[in-house]
Amino acid sequence: MNLVLNEEETILKRGAHEYFGERLPVAALRRLRDEHDADGFERAAWAEMADMGWAGVLLPEAYGGAGFGYRGLGQILEEAGRTLAASPLVATVLSAAPLVLAAGSEAQREAILPAVAAGECLLALAIDEGARHAPDRIATTVTAVDGGLRIDGTKRFVLDGHVADHFVVVARSHGAVDATDGITLLLVPAASAGVRVTRTAMVDSRNAARVEFAGVNVGADAVLGTIGEGYPALERALDGARAGLAAEMLGSGLEAFERTVAYLKLREQFGQKIGAFQALKHRAALMYCEIELTRSAVLAALDALDADSAEAPALASLAKAQACEMLELVSNEAVQMHGGIGMTDAEEIGFFLKRARVAQQTFGDAAYHRDRYARLAGF
Repeated sequence: MNLVLNEEETILKRGAHEYFGERLPVAALRRLRDEHDADGFERAAWAEMADMGWAGVLLPEAYGGAGFGYRGLGQILEEAGRTLAASPLVATVLSAAPLVLAAGSEAQREAILPAVAAGECLLALAIDEGARHAPDRIATTVTAVDGGLRIDGTKRFVLDGHVADHFVVVARSHGAVDATDGITLLLVPAASAGVRVTRTAMVDSRNAARVEFAGVNVGADAVLGTIGEGYPALERALDGARAGLAAEMLGSGLEAFERTVAYLKLREQFGQKIGAFQALKHRAALMYCEIELTRSAVLAALDALDADSAEAPALASLAKAQACEMLELVSNEAVQMHGGIGMTDAEEIGFFLKRARVAQQTFGDAAYHRDRYARLAGF
């Protein structure tokens, strides 16, 4: 297990740091929010990221990708987290495209993945149906009809669902609602008859959607892999999404921490800088320790995913659980240490707390992943 970045990863991280800092600072997210942007991200910026190879960072060169792996994407996501940059990186690149790559046929891969790598096709993973992440609790059905398949059900909190060109839909062909057997993955064009998408503006100014599938008819060629046997591929893709999102959360936590330390060195109270108060020093030290612990957990998970290690599921849950707890602590402390101004919309630190609350719930919160880690360990 390598917890140190190599030269290529360091260069990639430095480039991403410069790009997001200059091109997509927090002010860009504020502008998207205030202008009620129809997409929720900048199309021109996404085209720039695709030109840099970021849209295809997980994809093999055969499909126009860079084949940089999860460690490479993790560095990009960490830097995106530092500026809260809104982009299709999480929805398309991290969550949905790996499922097409892992479970899709060669025809499906060739039809979708080169367009994803070029930044011309956006995907969205339609999985959760309730208020909490539960990848095995699938009530959406897929049934055989007239030589094809019919999809019925509703998905909630579909990341970037309102701009997706295709959905990777998780449906059930048979089995109980909470069984892993019977899970089927389907690639469904967003323009299909019977698909209804309702955009949802989240508290973090990012995008999700409610997607209804009402008698959506697709051909048998829409199935990714084999009917009823999609759960193993789904779980591995979700582990990648969990570790990748933990990397973004690491970046958000680090940025919020650094902004808070800078404020402690600037703000005066009782005739001295508040950073001189011992109680605040102790709280800042705890934040730093949790951030560094998260960094190790995230790198371990990303490394395990690239190595296709048997430990990857447990390490992905460990990384997400730790990132959730770290970011809750850091975002809370950051706002509190900024004082009254931290509660105002004029100060950017509040954006980090809002993003933290949504990211904590996405792909499972700390409680979900502690439980999953324990089950994987045999408890």
